[in-house]
Parts: sequence; C-alpha cells; structure tokens
Amino acid sequence: MRDEARQRVFGTLLTNALLRWESIVTLLVTMILFLFVSDITVLGIDWQPWFWLVLGGLVEGALVVSTLTDPEETQEAMAREFESQYDLNRIRLQSSREQLRKALEYRRDMLKLSKRHDGAMRISLRQTVEDINAWIGHMYDLAQHIDAFESNDIVERDRKAVPIKIERVKARIQAATDASVRDELERQLRQLEQQLTNLEANRNSIERAKIQLESTLASLGTVYAQMSLLGTKEVDSARAQRLRLEIQDEVASLQDTIDAMDEVQMQSLRLR
Repeated sequence: MRDEARQRVFGTLLTNALLRWESIVTLLVTMILFLFVSDITVLGIDWQPWFWLVLGGLVEGALVVSTLTDPEETQEAMAREFESQYDLNRIRLQSSREQLRKALEYRRDMLKLSKRHDGAMRISLRQTVEDINAWIGHMYDLAQHIDAFESNDIVERDRKAVPIKIERVKARIQAATDASVRDELERQLRQLEQQLTNLEANRNSIERAKIQLESTLASLGTVYAQMSLLGTKEVDSARAQRLRLEIQDEVASLQDTIDAMDEVQMQSLRLR
C-alpha cells in the first residue's frame, strides 16, 4: 500500500513539474528556436536546429529534478495524496463527518507548524504528523463502523420487537400446563433474553464509539496546541517524543474500540 502511495506521489510531482509555468515557457521557447533560429554560429560551431531540442530537454530535465527533490513539493503532494484516501462524503452520519473534517484541518495546520522549524525539530514534527496519519485513519475506520451499526435496520427492528416477544413468552410459560411445553418456552425465553442482551451491547458499543470519536478529536486539538508551543531548544525534543508516545496510545485505544465493535457484531451474527 505504501509503495502504491509513493508511486502516486511521484506521479503527482512529475505532473506538477511538467505543468510548471517554467516548463511551459521552456517548451515554447525551444519550439520557437527550433523552427526559426538555425543559421547561427555559437563558439565556432555551426548550430543545428536539433541542438535546441537537446538544450531544451536539458533545461526541462533540470526543472523536473528540482521539483522531484524539493522537500516542500514532496510534502504538499503527500498531504494531498493522504487526504484523497478519505472521502468524507462516504460517511453518512453528519457528526462523524464533521469530526473527521476538523481532524484533517488539524493535520494541515500541523504541517504548517512543522515548516516553521528547521533541522531535527522539523524532522521530529513531521514524524509526529506521520503518527497523526494513523490516528486519522483509525478515526475514519471507526466512523465507518458507526455508520454500519446505525444503518442496520434489522438490529433496530429487533430492539423493538424482542422485548415484546419476551413478555409474550413469559405469559405463555405462566399459562402452560404441560412440562415439556414449559421447558421449550423457557429455552426460547433464554434465547430471547440473550438476544436482547446482545442488542443492548450493540447499542452501547455505538454510543461508546461516538464518544470515543469526540474524545479523539479533542485529544487531537490538544496535540495541536502542544505542537504550537514547541520551541527549538533541545528540551523540546524530549517533549516531542512524549507527544508521539501519547499519539500512539490514542491510536491503540481507537483500535481497541474498533475491535470491540467487531466482536459485538460477531456475537450478534452467531446468535442469529
């Protein structure tokens, strides 16, 4: 996946290099010289029209190399490539979509903060942003899980229907006179009660996930505030390291929530 991302970033940088105004001017000037300037002598050499093509190619090559090796250009291309992975329009729940939008804004601002520093501090802050990438990826995954749970009409239908079924079965147990019938009804009652327990766990997992998403965004805002206070002193390198550890803990917490939601979903499927 990373190799594919690198290839896309390289393609973006190459496209940007070829579409730079300097490249367009180089192309136009080269074609004009090739078509209209030929009968000249340069340093005692009878200039041939195709010489212009070679010279223009060398200039264009230098422009392309300068773009591909420009760290700022690379950073911008990587930022656009990262955000292109997450289509917020695919997140149906508006609150989740808004939280992801704000998370991406924080990330853009963090990239701007990293540009204010030089040397080791800039590298450290960019590594922090790389950790934020995993953070946002987990937020997007969690938002999709919430959508999947919220859009499950069968679960919502069962949450309303199962309590009614339980009351009916209890009434039938009270009225049953045959022991075998009563045993069968009690077995059915246990199944319905287990189903209701799982349905409530399903609902609770959604609510916890929503709270987790809100808390994660707040934590992301805190990280941004801490990044904005980092200076260039050596002591801040240790603070930046602690910041990265906090981010990794948050990513692990998000993964735990996603795993818990998957487990609840699997239990519900097994019951059915």
